[in-house]
Amino acid sequence: MNAEIHARDILPIVRTPTLVLHRIGDPRVTIDAGEYIASRVPAAKLVRLPGTNHVFWNEREITDRVADEAEEFLTGYRVDSGFDRVLATVLFTDIVDSTKRAAAVGDQMWRVMLDRHDEIVRQQLMRFRGREIKHTGDGFLATFDGPARAVRCASAISDTMQPLGIAVRGGLHTSEIELKGDDIGGIAVSIAARVAALAGANETFVSSTVRDLVAGSGLRFDDRGLHELKGLPEQVHLYSVGGLA
Repeated sequence: MNAEIHARDILPIVRTPTLVLHRIGDPRVTIDAGEYIASRVPAAKLVRLPGTNHVFWNEREITDRVADEAEEFLTGYRVDSGFDRVLATVLFTDIVDSTKRAAAVGDQMWRVMLDRHDEIVRQQLMRFRGREIKHTGDGFLATFDGPARAVRCASAISDTMQPLGIAVRGGLHTSEIELKGDDIGGIAVSIAARVAALAGANETFVSSTVRDLVAGSGLRFDDRGLHELKGLPEQVHLYSVGGLA
């Protein structure tokens, strides 16, 4: 029935602004069909999309492109949704000496411990309203809109892991981050990762930015001095989380 629909004769009388989107390599409905419609509808705009899949809505890149083209067609401009900057607190966690620990307990037991580790971290992220960005195998990257909650979350993760025999370290930094779809980027992410790498077992290190922002929160910090972080021109003052005052 679809194939028998015939609308060629009415295309020239269409007066509604029309956007025609068509995939160049679509084998089911070839590109010449889209070109024909665009050539017959007065002032129609044709956008040729890459790819061959007729069913496009399971492809994130193409669905985003369709939405962008529709937005620009309807409003006259397109918002760059693929790149944005927001202020956030970035948390990195990882298990200390995970390879050595895995060798000591064996693969099967280590898998059980890793699953429990992942479950606990996600519980604490939910409790302190953190957003999981990615799982790194033996750690996590997450963001928070409040630095105090991020610090408390990192401490809770470490405290909860110790009875399981898992030593976790964490690193925190607050700055602007780049939003890239479901991922994040920017120098703030690199700083948080390098701050975490300097922490020891069951320790959480924070930058001076985090420490200054949570003044009056009841959190206590121990001075760990100035450190050079790769890629930064100046040393960064670091502190370890000491708990509640």
